[in-house]
Amino acid sequence: MKQSLILLGLAASASAFTTAPARPAAPTSTALFGGARGGATTLEGKKSTVAAVKELLETSEMVFTVPASGISVSKVQSLRRSLPEGTTMKVVKNKLMSRAIEGTDYEPVGEMLKGANMWFFIEEDIGGSVKAFKAFTKEAALQESHSILGGNIEGTNYDANGVEAISKLPSKIELITAIAARINAVPTKVARVVKAPGMKVARAIKLAGEEGSD
Repeated sequence: MKQSLILLGLAASASAFTTAPARPAAPTSTALFGGARGGATTLEGKKSTVAAVKELLETSEMVFTVPASGISVSKVQSLRRSLPEGTTMKVVKNKLMSRAIEGTDYEPVGEMLKGANMWFFIEEDIGGSVKAFKAFTKEAALQESHSILGGNIEGTNYDANGVEAISKLPSKIELITAIAARINAVPTKVARVVKAPGMKVARAIKLAGEEGSD
Protein backbone atom coordinates (compact mmCIF):
# COMPACT_ATOMS: atom_id res chain seq x y z
CA MET A 1 0.00 0.00 0.00
CA LYS A 2 1.32 3.39 -0.88
CA GLN A 3 1.59 5.33 2.32
CA SER A 4 3.17 8.75 2.64
CA LEU A 5 5.12 9.18 5.87
CA ILE A 6 5.69 12.80 4.91
CA LEU A 7 1.97 13.34 4.39
CA LEU A 8 1.23 11.73 7.73
CA GLY A 9 3.64 14.09 9.41
CA LEU A 10 1.99 17.08 7.84
CA ALA A 11 -1.38 15.69 8.86
CA ALA A 12 -0.42 15.83 12.53
CA SER A 13 -2.28 19.14 12.77
CA ALA A 14 -5.45 17.24 11.96
CA SER A 15 -4.97 14.79 14.85
CA ALA A 16 -7.64 16.56 16.85
CA PHE A 17 -10.19 15.22 14.41
CA THR A 18 -9.61 11.50 14.88
CA THR A 19 -13.12 10.49 15.86
CA ALA A 20 -15.65 9.81 13.13
CA PRO A 21 -19.23 10.64 14.19
CA ALA A 22 -21.72 7.85 14.77
CA ARG A 23 -24.96 7.87 12.80
CA PRO A 24 -28.20 5.88 12.82
CA ALA A 25 -28.71 3.06 10.37
CA ALA A 26 -30.27 4.12 7.08
CA PRO A 27 -32.15 2.09 4.47
CA THR A 28 -29.97 0.75 1.70
CA SER A 29 -30.40 1.18 -2.04
CA THR A 30 -30.68 -2.22 -3.68
CA ALA A 31 -29.51 -0.97 -7.06
CA LEU A 32 -26.44 0.77 -5.67
CA PHE A 33 -25.37 -2.34 -3.78
CA GLY A 34 -25.82 -4.56 -6.83
CA GLY A 35 -28.73 -6.48 -5.37
CA ALA A 36 -31.09 -5.65 -8.21
CA ARG A 37 -29.04 -7.86 -10.53
CA GLY A 38 -28.32 -10.52 -7.94
CA GLY A 39 -24.53 -10.37 -8.32
CA ALA A 40 -23.86 -9.04 -4.83
CA THR A 41 -26.23 -11.53 -3.18
CA THR A 42 -24.62 -14.76 -4.37
CA LEU A 43 -21.71 -16.38 -2.55
CA GLU A 44 -19.42 -15.92 -5.54
CA GLY A 45 -20.57 -12.33 -5.90
CA LYS A 46 -19.77 -11.59 -2.27
CA LYS A 47 -16.33 -13.20 -2.55
CA SER A 48 -15.64 -11.18 -5.68
CA THR A 49 -16.65 -7.94 -3.94
CA VAL A 50 -14.43 -8.63 -0.92
CA ALA A 51 -11.48 -9.46 -3.17
CA ALA A 52 -12.01 -6.29 -5.23
CA VAL A 53 -12.18 -4.11 -2.12
CA LYS A 54 -9.04 -5.71 -0.66
CA GLU A 55 -7.22 -4.92 -3.89
CA LEU A 56 -8.37 -1.30 -3.72
CA LEU A 57 -7.23 -1.01 -0.10
CA GLU A 58 -3.77 -2.28 -1.01
CA THR A 59 -3.26 0.61 -3.42
CA SER A 60 -5.06 3.32 -1.44
CA GLU A 61 -3.32 6.09 0.45
CA MET A 62 -6.60 7.12 2.07
CA VAL A 63 -10.25 6.11 2.20
CA PHE A 64 -13.26 8.11 3.28
CA THR A 65 -16.98 7.38 3.46
CA VAL A 66 -20.27 9.19 2.89
CA PRO A 67 -23.93 8.13 3.16
CA ALA A 68 -25.06 6.01 0.23
CA SER A 69 -28.82 6.11 0.75
CA GLY A 70 -30.97 8.56 -1.16
CA ILE A 71 -28.68 8.91 -4.18
CA SER A 72 -29.94 7.71 -7.53
CA VAL A 73 -27.86 5.40 -9.69
CA SER A 74 -27.58 8.12 -12.36
CA LYS A 75 -26.17 10.59 -9.82
CA VAL A 76 -23.70 8.01 -8.58
CA GLN A 77 -22.50 7.48 -12.14
CA SER A 78 -22.11 11.25 -12.56
CA LEU A 79 -20.07 11.45 -9.34
CA ARG A 80 -17.87 8.56 -10.43
CA ARG A 81 -17.03 10.32 -13.72
CA SER A 82 -16.02 13.49 -11.88
CA LEU A 83 -13.39 11.82 -9.66
CA PRO A 84 -9.65 12.19 -10.35
CA GLU A 85 -7.70 9.37 -11.96
CA GLY A 86 -6.67 6.84 -9.35
CA THR A 87 -9.72 7.37 -7.14
CA THR A 88 -12.43 4.70 -7.04
CA MET A 89 -15.88 5.15 -5.54
CA LYS A 90 -17.73 2.00 -4.50
CA VAL A 91 -20.86 1.25 -2.51
CA VAL A 92 -20.06 -1.73 -0.27
CA LYS A 93 -22.28 -3.55 2.17
CA ASN A 94 -21.01 -3.24 5.73
CA LYS A 95 -20.58 -6.98 6.23
CA LEU A 96 -18.48 -7.29 3.08
CA MET A 97 -16.44 -4.19 3.95
CA SER A 98 -15.81 -5.67 7.39
CA ARG A 99 -14.38 -8.81 5.80
CA ALA A 100 -12.28 -6.81 3.34
CA ILE A 101 -10.55 -4.70 6.00
CA GLU A 102 -9.54 -7.69 8.12
CA GLY A 103 -5.76 -7.87 8.44
CA THR A 104 -5.20 -4.49 6.80
CA ASP A 105 -4.22 -1.05 8.09
CA TYR A 106 -7.83 -0.03 7.55
CA GLU A 107 -9.37 -2.22 10.26
CA PRO A 108 -10.23 0.89 12.35
CA VAL A 109 -12.83 1.95 9.76
CA GLY A 110 -14.99 -0.83 11.17
CA GLU A 111 -16.20 1.86 13.57
CA MET A 112 -17.79 3.64 10.59
CA LEU A 113 -19.77 0.66 9.33
CA LYS A 114 -23.22 1.94 10.23
CA GLY A 115 -26.04 2.45 7.77
CA ALA A 116 -25.45 2.48 4.02
CA ASN A 117 -21.92 3.50 3.05
CA MET A 118 -20.31 4.79 -0.12
CA TRP A 119 -16.53 4.47 0.00
CA PHE A 120 -13.83 6.45 -1.80
CA PHE A 121 -10.51 4.64 -2.32
CA ILE A 122 -7.82 7.24 -3.09
CA GLU A 123 -4.44 6.33 -4.54
CA GLU A 124 -2.89 9.78 -4.22
CA ASP A 125 -5.08 12.77 -5.11
CA ILE A 126 -6.82 13.31 -1.77
CA GLY A 127 -7.43 17.01 -2.33
CA GLY A 128 -8.88 16.49 -5.81
CA SER A 129 -11.13 13.67 -4.61
CA VAL A 130 -12.60 15.63 -1.71
CA LYS A 131 -13.03 18.68 -3.96
CA ALA A 132 -14.86 16.61 -6.59
CA PHE A 133 -17.21 15.13 -3.99
CA LYS A 134 -18.02 18.52 -2.46
CA ALA A 135 -18.71 19.96 -5.92
CA PHE A 136 -21.06 17.05 -6.61
CA THR A 137 -23.05 17.50 -3.37
CA LYS A 138 -23.36 21.23 -4.03
CA GLU A 139 -24.64 20.71 -7.57
CA ALA A 140 -27.01 17.92 -6.48
CA ALA A 141 -28.20 19.87 -3.40
CA LEU A 142 -27.00 17.08 -1.09
CA GLN A 143 -24.65 19.09 1.13
CA GLU A 144 -26.81 18.74 4.24
CA SER A 145 -27.66 15.06 3.89
CA HIS A 146 -24.50 13.63 2.34
CA SER A 147 -21.49 15.23 3.97
CA ILE A 148 -18.30 13.24 4.61
CA LEU A 149 -18.70 10.97 7.64
CA GLY A 150 -15.06 10.08 8.23
CA GLY A 151 -11.93 8.63 6.70
CA ASN A 152 -8.72 6.77 7.42
CA ILE A 153 -5.10 7.31 6.47
CA GLU A 154 -2.26 5.03 7.60
CA GLY A 155 -4.46 3.25 10.14
CA THR A 156 -5.84 6.37 11.84
CA ASN A 157 -9.50 7.37 11.66
CA TYR A 158 -10.44 11.00 11.10
CA ASP A 159 -13.80 12.71 11.29
CA ALA A 160 -15.14 15.03 8.57
CA ASN A 161 -13.05 17.97 9.76
CA GLY A 162 -9.93 15.83 9.79
CA VAL A 163 -10.53 14.60 6.24
CA GLU A 164 -11.07 18.20 5.13
CA ALA A 165 -7.82 19.31 6.80
CA ILE A 166 -5.82 16.50 5.21
CA SER A 167 -7.28 17.30 1.78
CA LYS A 168 -5.77 20.78 1.99
CA LEU A 169 -2.22 19.51 2.52
CA PRO A 170 0.27 19.48 -0.40
CA SER A 171 -0.42 16.70 -2.89
CA LYS A 172 1.98 13.79 -3.35
CA ILE A 173 3.06 15.18 -6.73
CA GLU A 174 3.97 18.50 -5.10
CA LEU A 175 5.94 16.67 -2.41
CA ILE A 176 7.71 14.52 -5.00
CA THR A 177 8.76 17.60 -6.97
CA ALA A 178 10.10 19.35 -3.88
CA ILE A 179 11.94 16.28 -2.59
CA ALA A 180 13.41 15.45 -6.00
CA ALA A 181 14.86 18.95 -6.26
CA ARG A 182 16.53 18.57 -2.87
CA ILE A 183 18.19 15.26 -3.71
CA ASN A 184 19.15 16.34 -7.24
CA ALA A 185 16.87 13.77 -8.84
CA VAL A 186 14.39 14.50 -11.59
CA PRO A 187 10.75 14.25 -10.40
CA THR A 188 9.98 11.47 -12.91
CA LYS A 189 12.61 9.25 -11.27
CA VAL A 190 10.95 9.54 -7.86
CA ALA A 191 7.51 9.17 -9.42
CA ARG A 192 8.61 5.98 -11.18
CA VAL A 193 9.75 4.21 -8.03
CA VAL A 194 6.81 5.45 -5.97
CA LYS A 195 4.46 3.80 -8.45
CA ALA A 196 5.98 0.37 -7.86
CA PRO A 197 3.52 -2.07 -6.22
CA GLY A 198 3.56 -1.74 -2.43
CA MET A 199 6.17 1.02 -2.52
CA LYS A 200 6.13 3.56 0.31
CA VAL A 201 7.14 7.13 -0.40
CA ALA A 202 10.03 7.05 2.09
CA ARG A 203 11.50 3.99 0.38
CA ALA A 204 10.98 5.58 -3.05
CA ILE A 205 12.87 8.69 -1.99
CA LYS A 206 15.75 6.56 -0.69
CA LEU A 207 15.98 4.59 -3.94
CA ALA A 208 15.84 7.73 -6.05
CA GLY A 209 18.62 9.25 -3.99
CA GLU A 210 20.76 6.16 -4.47
CA GLU A 211 20.18 6.27 -8.23
CA GLY A 212 21.12 9.94 -8.29
CA SER A 213 24.43 9.28 -6.55
CA ASP A 214 25.63 6.75 -9.16
